[in-house]
Amino acid sequence: MPTIEDLRQRVLEPLRDLKLNLEAATGSGAGSLDAAQRWGVVVAAACASRHAELSNAVIEAARAEVSAQVIEDGVAAAGLMAMNNVYYRFRHLIQKPSYSEMPARLRMTRIARPATNKPDFELFCLAVSAINGCETCLRSHEEAVLSGGLSEAHVHDAVRLAAAVHAAAVSLEISELESLATPA
Repeated sequence: MPTIEDLRQRVLEPLRDLKLNLEAATGSGAGSLDAAQRWGVVVAAACASRHAELSNAVIEAARAEVSAQVIEDGVAAAGLMAMNNVYYRFRHLIQKPSYSEMPARLRMTRIARPATNKPDFELFCLAVSAINGCETCLRSHEEAVLSGGLSEAHVHDAVRLAAAVHAAAVSLEISELESLATPA
């Protein structure tokens, strides 16, 4: 299984900034976030970005830094937001009150009872919602993060890390294109 560093080395030179951003996101450049928050966000963002090798490398690196519960919450946030972001983005974009009055009937117990703590789990969900572009979920999770005692700096740093991890996944996919990998 490739490591994060192995994957970073695969990124093409024109995408060098993304390689450096991934290094910062998985290093100590997390600003206001502690190790559990940083790795939870990075795990959630990698899983949400749907790049299996990156997700596996991030989870393996996280195991050396944080508890299994942090990793589980990151994975759970990515999965739950894959569902919720589609549903709530639909309701937001259609903007018909009738849809908002209907019950979602989607199980999401983990949000109420995360393995770690509620503010951190909400932060992981916020990061995934930023990747998936769901305004309703972004607003909801940002409010929960702030009311849970975290700051706007936490929100900013989580979204910044999510952006870097998502861009790394895209850059790895671009680097896998044969037409770019072999110069003409």
